[in-house]
Amino acid sequence: MTKPVQARSFDAIAADYDAHRPSYPPALFDAVEELAGVELAGARVADVGAGTGLGTARLRERGARITAVEPGDGMAEQFRRSLPDVSLVRGDGNSLPLRTGSMDLITYAQSWHWTAPARSIPEARRVLRPGGALALWWNDGDPSVEWLVDQENRMRVFFGVEIPAVPSHRARFRAELPDGLDFRTRQVAWSRRVPIDAHVANLATHSDFLIGDPAAVRDYFDRERALLTALFPDGEVEEAYLVSLAVAHP
Repeated sequence: MTKPVQARSFDAIAADYDAHRPSYPPALFDAVEELAGVELAGARVADVGAGTGLGTARLRERGARITAVEPGDGMAEQFRRSLPDVSLVRGDGNSLPLRTGSMDLITYAQSWHWTAPARSIPEARRVLRPGGALALWWNDGDPSVEWLVDQENRMRVFFGVEIPAVPSHRARFRAELPDGLDFRTRQVAWSRRVPIDAHVANLATHSDFLIGDPAAVRDYFDRERALLTALFPDGEVEEAYLVSLAVAHP
């Protein structure tokens, strides 16, 4: 299945995505301001691949003047329900529907990996004002938390992916940060406590599950829910995250 098709798999579950995916901690946006040299209050920000607006909402809270960019019909519809007063245009990072030199900051919250850097980097350069910044970030499970590592390994087995000898989310930067830009990076730890069913619902919104065999995926989550219920008899888990942030001035 091609990357664009996999990316659009979210459209069918946009409401679940909005309800169950984690947001981002305030410390992340402090780090964005520091590394980008841009104060978010009053800044012109394009949030690309905005999805249902989880990152957009946090940027707006910091006073940014936001234009969200989203290609998916279902995600855009949910965005408009969640953030009706925020400007939203349809498009993606490979062909930004934005004026040249119009933005102080371009952000990709959990979405850069859906772009083709050979196209999205020149587009970022075109749309940013001189001195503007490009900020990319991802939420990942904290690899120091044993039960999350065990769960990640079970998912790898399910998808037929090799289990690494040492868990590391720094590898995400090496694999996905484009060459030719001088990125500064930061990782921010945070957590949230949610019911087991909400945690499983969050996992179920990931694209690899969305495009998988429905019966196999359903069986996987039945087994996962049973494992978690035995491990956490009070019915709640603390999801521990590391947000990996990379900022450059293209």
